[in-house]
Amino acid sequence: MSTCGNTSGVVYVHSSPSAVCPHVEWAISGTVGTRVGLQWTGQPMAAGQLRAECNWTGAAGTAARLASALRVWPMIRFEVTEEPSPGIDGERFCHVPGLGLWRARTSANGDIVVTEDQLRALLACGGDQATVAHRVGELLGAAWDDALEPFRPAGDGAPVTWLHQVG
Repeated sequence: MSTCGNTSGVVYVHSSPSAVCPHVEWAISGTVGTRVGLQWTGQPMAAGQLRAECNWTGAAGTAARLASALRVWPMIRFEVTEEPSPGIDGERFCHVPGLGLWRARTSANGDIVVTEDQLRALLACGGDQATVAHRVGELLGAAWDDALEPFRPAGDGAPVTWLHQVG
């Protein structure tokens, strides 16, 4: 992905063990090039787990680098988004323990973009309606959305940290 142009996005850490929280901050800090101190709050859906979120601005491709840095801890649940920038689609990354990392391109309004080649590959596999519906769900990240949805409301009204990439 190109690293020219500026964009913005959000990191949502939906749940993390408290012992991992400093490592999450270091990973984000190393990616955006500035010290990060997130405001952690309890995650009601996972006893003993904490949640935090931060808005970031930086070069296109930062979301991919953030997701890569965070996936090192397979026990955390997170989402990273990147807004589209001139000539570059947006992106969304979701990570759920047991499911791993899912990635998709997003349009200007935030919809998941399914490419022509992805649709051709899906149809080439054949199958009944239920099988095709399942494959469409995979392309859209349905399993990740289902797994993360119970964790998302904890962010309503929670503190948000603002980051700006250095350099």
